Amino acid sequence: MDPVLAVILIIAVLALLAVALVTSRQRRSLREDDRDDTGSSVATVAPPAQSQPGPSLAAPAVETPEPAAGRLLRLRGRLARSQSTLGLGLLSLLSRPTIDAATWDEIEETLLVSDLGVGPTAQLVERLKARARTETTPDPAAVRALLREELLALVDTSLDRTLHTERGPQGQPAVVLVVGVNGTGKTTTTGKLARVLVADGRTVLLGAADTFRAAAAEQLQTWGQRVGVDTVRGAEGADPASVAYQAVQAGTDAGIDVVLVDTAGRLHTKTGLMDELGKVKRVIEKVAPLSEVLLVLDATTGQNGLTQARVFAEAVDVTGIVLTKLDGTAKGGIVVAVQRELSVPVKLIGLGEGADDLAPFEPAAFVDALLG
Repeated sequence: MDPVLAVILIIAVLALLAVALVTSRQRRSLREDDRDDTGSSVATVAPPAQSQPGPSLAAPAVETPEPAAGRLLRLRGRLARSQSTLGLGLLSLLSRPTIDAATWDEIEETLLVSDLGVGPTAQLVERLKARARTETTPDPAAVRALLREELLALVDTSLDRTLHTERGPQGQPAVVLVVGVNGTGKTTTTGKLARVLVADGRTVLLGAADTFRAAAAEQLQTWGQRVGVDTVRGAEGADPASVAYQAVQAGTDAGIDVVLVDTAGRLHTKTGLMDELGKVKRVIEKVAPLSEVLLVLDATTGQNGLTQARVFAEAVDVTGIVLTKLDGTAKGGIVVAVQRELSVPVKLIGLGEGADDLAPFEPAAFVDALLG
């Protein structure tokens, strides 16, 4: 080969390699997160869907969520149908002309099957027995009133079930951290909670700190777009604590009322993941104090959910419980059991798949639904 031609070919190959190297570095730079002063990855505020690359559809039309007030009353019929085993079963047993030992055993079994728990069940049975000795007339209305009174005492109407979402004294946003195990519906619950707050006139920012699943950030962003709420998110695999930090910082800078931070589902038995959740909490508190830590529990898991709840409560100081899928189970006693276990109130319940089927928990409406 002609030496000149060989030199030209070598130069051309080197030039192509140089271009490829530069391109690779640029792509890698785009994928990498910026770094904050602690060395953790920095999330970015996602632009509206219509300006994002790729084949994604146009952003959904902004919806007007249903007001949170009175939601549970609207959903009471649905709850009553699914909880009839507990409420109506007890009414039937207590209305018998004679309540003998076998009947009391049936009452106890009904309560245990409803996931009320051993302690609350024993307490309720003893109180009912004491009342039965003095109120011998099995009048259905009187029995219903008696049972309603005792169930309300168990559910505990004195607990503060207020969702604390007021801005801080320095004007920082209220920060709500949403935690729980895999499959309980945390991301969906966070999106529905955004709707509750928007319906109440609050400005909201979402933080997609579930960085293990790209679909989780997409799902949360879609929930936000439906009510005109922005989402802060990072690259897949980014540091969850950094995403949470940036979300709260962005909310502070923008004068947002409430920042909702969705976290990845994690098994309560995985110590490393629980430690990471503690880190998320500590990093957030560098910007603003946490107003709420909401633990999302699947009501259908019953007593198994209590073990999960204990570990989460130890890791992040849970302030409220969200019970999802309560419409699909006859085990309404889990409300009492989880409150007793954690000394933390149930603040919200999920009663369906609809966007506005997350409702503030109202003890009287709940007990009335149990009793039909």
